[in-house]
Amino acid sequence: MSRRKFFKWLGSGLAVALVLPDTLVQAAPTTINLATTKVPVEQIGAWLHIGQDSTVTVFTGKVEVGQNIRTSLAQVVAEELRVTVASIKMIMGDTDLVPYDAGTFGSRSTPAMGSQLRKAAAAARETLLDMAAQELKVDKSSLKAADGRVMHVASRKSLRYGEVVKGKQMLQTISEEITATPVNQWKIAGTSVPKVNGRDFLTGKHKYVSDLKLPGMVYGKILRPPAYGATLETVDASAAKAITGVTVVHEGDFVGVTAPDVATANKAIAAIKAQWKTTPQPSRPEIFTYLKSKATAGQESGRDAGINKGNIQQGLATADKTMKETYQVDYIAHAPMEPRAALAYWENGNLTVYTGTQRPFGVQSDLAEEFKIPEEKVRVIMPDTGSAYGGKHSGEAALEAARLAKAIGKPVKLTWTRPEEFTWAYFRPAGVIEVSSGVKNDGTLTTWEFHNYNSGGSGMHTPYEVQNQQIQYHPSDSPLKQGSYRGLAATANIFVLESQMNDLAQLVNQDPLAFRLQNLKDPRLRAVLEAAAKAFNWGRIKPAPGHGFGIAGGTEKGGFTATCAEVAIDQTSGQVKVIRTVTAFECGAVINPEHLDNQIMGAIVQGLGGALFEAMEFENGKILNPTFAQYRVPRFKDIPTIQIIQLNRTDLPSVGAGEAPIVAIAPAIRNAIADATGLKLKTLPLAPQGLSAYLKKS
Repeated sequence: MSRRKFFKWLGSGLAVALVLPDTLVQAAPTTINLATTKVPVEQIGAWLHIGQDSTVTVFTGKVEVGQNIRTSLAQVVAEELRVTVASIKMIMGDTDLVPYDAGTFGSRSTPAMGSQLRKAAAAARETLLDMAAQELKVDKSSLKAADGRVMHVASRKSLRYGEVVKGKQMLQTISEEITATPVNQWKIAGTSVPKVNGRDFLTGKHKYVSDLKLPGMVYGKILRPPAYGATLETVDASAAKAITGVTVVHEGDFVGVTAPDVATANKAIAAIKAQWKTTPQPSRPEIFTYLKSKATAGQESGRDAGINKGNIQQGLATADKTMKETYQVDYIAHAPMEPRAALAYWENGNLTVYTGTQRPFGVQSDLAEEFKIPEEKVRVIMPDTGSAYGGKHSGEAALEAARLAKAIGKPVKLTWTRPEEFTWAYFRPAGVIEVSSGVKNDGTLTTWEFHNYNSGGSGMHTPYEVQNQQIQYHPSDSPLKQGSYRGLAATANIFVLESQMNDLAQLVNQDPLAFRLQNLKDPRLRAVLEAAAKAFNWGRIKPAPGHGFGIAGGTEKGGFTATCAEVAIDQTSGQVKVIRTVTAFECGAVINPEHLDNQIMGAIVQGLGGALFEAMEFENGKILNPTFAQYRVPRFKDIPTIQIIQLNRTDLPSVGAGEAPIVAIAPAIRNAIADATGLKLKTLPLAPQGLSAYLKKS
């Protein structure tokens, strides 16, 4: 459906356009191709539409992958328009209907899109008041917008928004100076509004991509290589072609089949005889040596640019004690509950693809490039999807389904299996991180030298005060496919940073919290550290025998977090059990407290897996643990008692919470293990097989 047809379907109403802030445009084109309509970015005509029935339809390129942004964005619109959340319909992630958006990542939905929709809704409210003042022939100041109506306070006369609009459509440019409702006056935002479509997920009514069906649809399956780096030499698909209903598509190295059902598609793929040429690949035992040897000199510019200030050698010379350590971080999987899936069909040279992706417009561009067609001929629709964690920026399944659909002239649905998801999706990068630091006997940091090889630069800048610093990210040649992860590289870098800080505190016989606070000026990071420590009773109680306490903090994407953890170590088996955690988190003004708790808890549980046991096993390009039975994620028995403290800063703008809460759990657990055993572990995961081997050595 084109934008023009969609508005005809909506009926006439009020549309408000908004000038995009630079942070939101993010390299968007000067015009947005929307089927038959071109809408300039500076004059977007469909952020918000009020229908004759007073239904408010909101359009955004952000997508829902379990972070509940559908609800919180609806809340900010409802707040400004003075309507109920139930009266709002969110259209998300449909490239034919929504404005261009670079993608749902980096915890930008709340600060960028939330701010934008808030201003659009505030502008719509003011326009409604203007229109009602003309209709009622009264002064605008005598009118009030409330409960989806414009009311004349003196006469008690009121008009529903649909009655005010009266079939008119209006485009209005909104300046950045538009006044939104102050946080201390929020009535809908700032409250725990239930998930707007939560019942659909509980009852199974919601349709994931793998649930969708179209008339004449067939099922696709792709022939996969046996290992990374393998190339196809010969293929014999005669047995597959002999199966009733099967079509084989062979284009270069791409081999796929379609069939009337999944079982037949699987049977057809298994019947294909292929010979592959493989090349030697590094395996897990030598991966860290490999990454260090293949690394470049260092990143000098861009997002991951390093820092070079002061004099490292002079700082080390003035230190009373120094510490130089090497840390290692394994590849880990995103392990989403919903694997990649896509449903694609072609019609009159136009391609439509339903797929779960964080970047609908990015996938649209990839598809247009693949098939050498204009982007306006490609429509990507993203139904609410079952989690991503930074792992669904790409559109592999969309490309595969579209390729099969083009070859056979029918709609094709393709759903990755769990082993495919674990093997051919990208991983959080492995890395080697070297840290050299100096400290005076009074606890003053003098030197901080930090080199990250391959893992990434996000979160590698220390928040602590230190005069002499050299911080660099060194890209390397990864043998496995790697990419974004929840918190990006901050999960690795803050693990290293906070582990090193913990050991430095011990080196100068200081309490780990006091040592951090002594070297920290940032008031927001100090606040979460102090809040977590207070709730944990840090410094007021001692761990039981065989138990240990650990603390860590960090900041990422504008959020501030601190976690205290208690662990218990079984001295015989070496098993590590996390007993309890306390996490304090601050992300400005809180829009939905209950859903923020859910985000924080989800990050803690995911971070627990990465801390203790998650790691990809691979040998010569082949993934060895591509199922949940083999790849260890947290089970219910692993979950500690979790206490969450929200610091609601109503004086600060709201920022995202999808990434920052994960960064402190791993170092807090590591530091608790050090407290309990004296073992200063320097790898992630910390204890995939327990600590028995370490304890025997000690």
